[in-house]
Amino acid sequence: MKKSFTLSFCLVLINLFAFGQSPDEAIKATVNNYFEGLTTGDTAKLGKAFHSSAILRTVNASTGKIQDFPIKTFISKTPAGGVKASTKLISYSYAGISGLAAAELQFADFKYIDLLSLLQVNGEWKIVTRVFSRVELDVTLKGSASSSPKATTSAPAKKSPANIKPKKDDGW
Repeated sequence: MKKSFTLSFCLVLINLFAFGQSPDEAIKATVNNYFEGLTTGDTAKLGKAFHSSAILRTVNASTGKIQDFPIKTFISKTPAGGVKASTKLISYSYAGISGLAAAELQFADFKYIDLLSLLQVNGEWKIVTRVFSRVELDVTLKGSASSSPKATTSAPAKKSPANIKPKKDDGW
């Protein structure tokens, strides 16, 4: 009896480690749910990719003003058969519970470049903001952390009561 319990316990642990997703795999899966949901019209996959409070944001070409779309509106307007676009995950990065992904949706005569902000919520990566640009087909994502000049640093601040450290989860 004791041996079978120990064996069962070990098998459960092996399954957890063997089939658990790394953060890299989980972020890619979230972005793929977005891509697949959009290109197939699978609103359940879109719902799985985005947090329920997610917002989509761009600049209105006519007015020049920032325009926000709630995720519920975006999902409800997704065509039943999906959109005809090729998709590409350009890059992603993460630290702790926050992440960024750059994605491309290419249509016949234009493409969208998406900058996706992700948060790990209850152990799942969710897109919380999609900032997007409609661009010509020859436009590519510019910039790179490795090619940008290093940020300049100033001398360390003198210790004083005014130098208060941010507290955990206070928005800093």
